[in-house]
Amino acid sequence: MNRWGEKRYHSMDYDLKELYGEKVYKITLNGGMTCPNRDGKVGHGGCIFCSAAGSGDFAGSVTCSITKQLAIGKENLTKKRPVHSYIAYFQAFTNTYAPVEYLRQIYMEAIQDPDVQILSIATRPDCLPDDVLQLLEEINQIKPVWVELGLQTIHPQTANYIRRGYPLEVFEEAVNNLRKRNISVITHTILGLPGENEDMMLETIDYLNKMDIQGIKLQLLHILKGTDLALDYEKQPFWSPTMEEYISLLGKCIASLRPDITIHRLTGDGPKELLIAPLWTSQKRTVLNTLHRYLKEQDIWQGKEYHV
Repeated sequence: MNRWGEKRYHSMDYDLKELYGEKVYKITLNGGMTCPNRDGKVGHGGCIFCSAAGSGDFAGSVTCSITKQLAIGKENLTKKRPVHSYIAYFQAFTNTYAPVEYLRQIYMEAIQDPDVQILSIATRPDCLPDDVLQLLEEINQIKPVWVELGLQTIHPQTANYIRRGYPLEVFEEAVNNLRKRNISVITHTILGLPGENEDMMLETIDYLNKMDIQGIKLQLLHILKGTDLALDYEKQPFWSPTMEEYISLLGKCIASLRPDITIHRLTGDGPKELLIAPLWTSQKRTVLNTLHRYLKEQDIWQGKEYHV
């Protein structure tokens, strides 16, 4: 069994401590962009699960400059603990969906902060034109760039239901284009999407094991007020796992996952005022502590069931 500190999986926290000698904290930023799945280029209304804030419910205020958002984020973090290093994380909406001149301005503003170690950008695979890729390659020579691609699932029927708006080949092309430029790729997946069983979710993991990705987010589906998913749930409630069911599923995903892939997330933070289900996810520390105990009791570690 591989050892990643005290954990049985390859965590982002472990990687960053190894690289920087200390814990590195994320500051979530809002670059003031929208999404082609909202403005009509690809669709309207966004993905079916996406909140009005474009999954950036914890991001900074768009009324503030990037510098100000970073300053506020630092102030909030240092009130609780001594912090010296940060990841500038552009989270809200689609963070490469703007003219490249504007992207250059906000990305450079973020990395010019001496405490920012890494630039992390959440986006769609269909929003990476050549000029943006060139900009990301340039910045990656200054400070590391992570690009987080929202895949969610490999299954076309589910992708259509959630209104993802692009086929799997677009994701594959985006990964190839980023990796040619030595840019780290993190893939965002959602577990518990309506209509998907455990085998289907593990098929998404198996697919990603074959891709040149460096990180993964395993996000449990949150049903949030104001989303089209919530309307469907109200009309006909679909399966939403208990904490025990989810931890069992996570154990299987972790055991199946390629050991060198860094896990950036194992659950998620739905805004309490918006969260309809599953309500137990608001107890994040309890969930993670229960998972760690479960992995130890079941003798599970990342890659245990992975075979080349």
